[in-house]
Amino acid sequence: MRKMIIGIVSLLAVLVAADPAAAATGGWVPAPSSPWEVPAGARCDFPVRAEPVVDEVRTRVFERYPDGSTKREAYVGDLVLKVTNGASGASVEVDLSGSAMVEYADGGTLVTDSVWYVVGPALFGFREGGGNRPRGIYVFDGLYTIAFDATSYKTVTMYHGTERELCAELSS
Repeated sequence: MRKMIIGIVSLLAVLVAADPAAAATGGWVPAPSSPWEVPAGARCDFPVRAEPVVDEVRTRVFERYPDGSTKREAYVGDLVLKVTNGASGASVEVDLSGSAMVEYADGGTLVTDSVWYVVGPALFGFREGGGNRPRGIYVFDGLYTIAFDATSYKTVTMYHGTERELCAELSS
């Protein structure tokens, strides 16, 4: 496990370093987050809305498949979301300014047939039976991976860090 942790941290440190050749190969480009909503019962017992307050996330493709589709890309930058309970109006701002390397299986997407290697905070929602966490909206922070299968089932493997479930926090 120690080698895995060192490998992930080293890989992400390289990603955030300046790369003068990046401009010639596509470089870092903005990866804006859109506001989103989920109905009551989908993730929490109440409807949830999230919108970016700060969004300076950038992405860069590091490797492609022969057909041009993305095989490996990274995400870095500041992201703060305001997450709101649509029934009560209660809200919380969450800092999601982590870094991630995403590896896609051939034909994979961000949420199918992919693995995220993450350092720092990120938010993921879980539907009922949709992963190895109960239904909810979670902020994971630390060193972890999230693997998505072909049906978007999520498997979180936490190496070191914390998790915060926002539905419970927003319901009080």
